[in-house]
Amino acid sequence: MILNVAKRKNILQKVYQIAVLLKTDVYVVGGFVRDLYLGRLGTDMDFVVIGDALELAAIFKKQFKSGKVISYPRFGTAMLEYRNYKLEFVGARSESYALSSRNPRVTQANLHSDLSRRDFTINTLAMEISEENFGKVIDVYHGIEDIDNKVIRTPLDPVITFTDDPLRILRALRFATVLNFTIEPNTYRAIGETRERLKIISQERITEEFRKMMMAEEPSRGLDLLRESGVAEIVFPELLALTGVEQRMDFHHKDVFNHTGQVLDNVSQKSDKFELRLAALLHDIAKPQTKRFVDGMGWTFHGHEDLGARMVGKIGRRMRLPASTIKYVQKLVRLHLRPMQLVDESVTESAIRRLMVDAGEQLDDLMMLCRADITSKNPEKVQRYLKNFDLVEEKMKVVEEKDNLRNFTLAIDGMLIMKTLDIPPGPKVGKIKDAITDAVLDGKIPNEANACYQYMMEVKDQYL
Repeated sequence: MILNVAKRKNILQKVYQIAVLLKTDVYVVGGFVRDLYLGRLGTDMDFVVIGDALELAAIFKKQFKSGKVISYPRFGTAMLEYRNYKLEFVGARSESYALSSRNPRVTQANLHSDLSRRDFTINTLAMEISEENFGKVIDVYHGIEDIDNKVIRTPLDPVITFTDDPLRILRALRFATVLNFTIEPNTYRAIGETRERLKIISQERITEEFRKMMMAEEPSRGLDLLRESGVAEIVFPELLALTGVEQRMDFHHKDVFNHTGQVLDNVSQKSDKFELRLAALLHDIAKPQTKRFVDGMGWTFHGHEDLGARMVGKIGRRMRLPASTIKYVQKLVRLHLRPMQLVDESVTESAIRRLMVDAGEQLDDLMMLCRADITSKNPEKVQRYLKNFDLVEEKMKVVEEKDNLRNFTLAIDGMLIMKTLDIPPGPKVGKIKDAITDAVLDGKIPNEANACYQYMMEVKDQYL
């Protein structure tokens, strides 16, 4: 089979040119070839070098003025960036592992041995880039057939494959989710048998696989796989707690886990923003802990938004997420019920202002999450609730045009309060500032420096 790779011919010819200088063979392997067969043109390329990969990378850098070469001599690997491409060069190798580690002992090998160490058959494809065989696919483990059949399968014994490198367990679930493939039965069974090995994997690498899974077109498939395979018990136990939690069925699914998956998919149809998708995943994460049955109402989850925001902090830190991501998700989880409370005609502009200020720059994302949160199977109910959100957004638009609250900043700051009242930093400063903010949001005073200053002088004695 010959693949059409004309749009990447220039960069591949440059790599081949260096291989000729070194009198060695080089092949493109793995995901780039797989995606090319699937009709996707990537910019990340992995090369297997039948020789010294580090030397090839070093000469490529010198010859074509590429970015810095990052090398790992122990593994015979070198990486660099050239224009818009990320290139990785690896010497053909075989690997063996100790049970206590996922770091392999590496020895040199030929191309076929190198392909055998790869995670799945769909990633064992290699492609020649020589002048005489440019674009020719080498398919030792029937990867093309498995791509055609949409199957995830390991080239060797899956128990050994996953035991050697447990991260491949998550990669199997991720590829199945992103590509909409199924996992071959023996491979799936091996996931269950070896999942405990995931405990030796660093959290950063687990989180990266989870992030990629969340960016799938339909990420709820990944949630289902995590739960059904038992992997969630190790990497994300909070998800399991959502299973079987009943809730009122006015505009939600009966089961919180299924509802969460639908909300996540709804958001994913509208946004590729990882942080927003994560907020969708975690918006009801505290429902199991706050579940109460009330006569005449059914199951209630009072306070789940506040407890959920606190749980986001714990989960985010465990996942090694950036502080900015944690803060963003906490805000949306804490506020996700507020817009529905503003539907009533008696709601004041003050309440609208407060939500807009509290949401700040994330207001549009919050409203997107709230709309995605409507998962009833009754289309009439869905339309009714969505129209309610239309009313809320109309109210917001009126207030925004009048008060410009999207980028709200109080006209005076804490430094002025401390200087004017001659008080040190502390809770009193915050309470006085909050009182002034409340007065602005309630419409008592305009958000102007003089008005805020005068109001501060009027109320200061209450706090001093």
